[in-house]
Amino acid sequence: MAKSKVLVVGGTGYIGRKIVKASLAQGHETYVLQRPEIGLDIEKLQMLLSFKKEGALLVEGSFNDHKSLVEAVRKVDVVICTISGVHIRSHNFLLQLKLVDAIKEAGNVKRFLPSEFGMDPARMGHALEPGRVTFDEKMIIRKAIEDAKIPFTYVVANCFAGYFAGNLSQMGRITPPKDKVYLYGDGNVEVAFMDEDDVVTYAIKTIDDPRTLNKTLYLRPPGNILTQTQLVEKWEKLTGKELEKISISDTDFLASMEGLDFAEQVVVGHIYHIFYEGCLTNFEIADGAEEASELYPEVQYTRMEDYLKIYA
Repeated sequence: MAKSKVLVVGGTGYIGRKIVKASLAQGHETYVLQRPEIGLDIEKLQMLLSFKKEGALLVEGSFNDHKSLVEAVRKVDVVICTISGVHIRSHNFLLQLKLVDAIKEAGNVKRFLPSEFGMDPARMGHALEPGRVTFDEKMIIRKAIEDAKIPFTYVVANCFAGYFAGNLSQMGRITPPKDKVYLYGDGNVEVAFMDEDDVVTYAIKTIDDPRTLNKTLYLRPPGNILTQTQLVEKWEKLTGKELEKISISDTDFLASMEGLDFAEQVVVGHIYHIFYEGCLTNFEIADGAEEASELYPEVQYTRMEDYLKIYA
């Protein structure tokens, strides 16, 4: 069977650039949407041109130009959107409604992967304000996709290692602490950590796989389901240095939200659900969903003890 042609929307973003490379690596004819909104951003243009050198095809289109989106979509079989929903960077989730309209009109798309790649919004109806906006908007997109009867796969990637493992899950930094580490509660709630390169490998594998059609794919490989304490222990073993450990109660952690700006409050809320509630691992994967490492045992995913080595 011929491999699907892929359009990546948001290809210059943090996860989008990795999606482009993974799509090319797995042999898909890969298009990347080149949006005029990049203006004079030379770094984004150079990234797009680097994709072209690697074999990707650039196609012009804009969220402000419905016709251009429809024309771009009609070139491919699969659309993957990776536009940012991270409040500390930019937040554009609802722009995907325009992409859903274009996909519906084009009528040729066999699979759509919207910008998910985090926690499962369908399980976050109880989420704290203001962080719940992330999940509410993802559910708006999901409803639009399903109402339009667009074939989909939702990729729930849980905790990106770049944001949650390399810093031992500390707020306000992206590198490991040198002397002391703050533990959320007793540090013994299980969390699913994922190397971003593995996230995109699994995501691309889904697009021609009938087993993931109209399903949620959870990325929860057993070797990367760890508590924060276990993550810290792996770092201590790697460096040969024990860190001072300071426990933060759930009450004190939530109280820290006061006085923070909007984006920081969103982060606090999400961390609370992950590290105090255990929202990534406190349920069984049910019908209508699959787990990536079970579907694709051939993928040698990166364990966190190996991921951390680059930081040592």
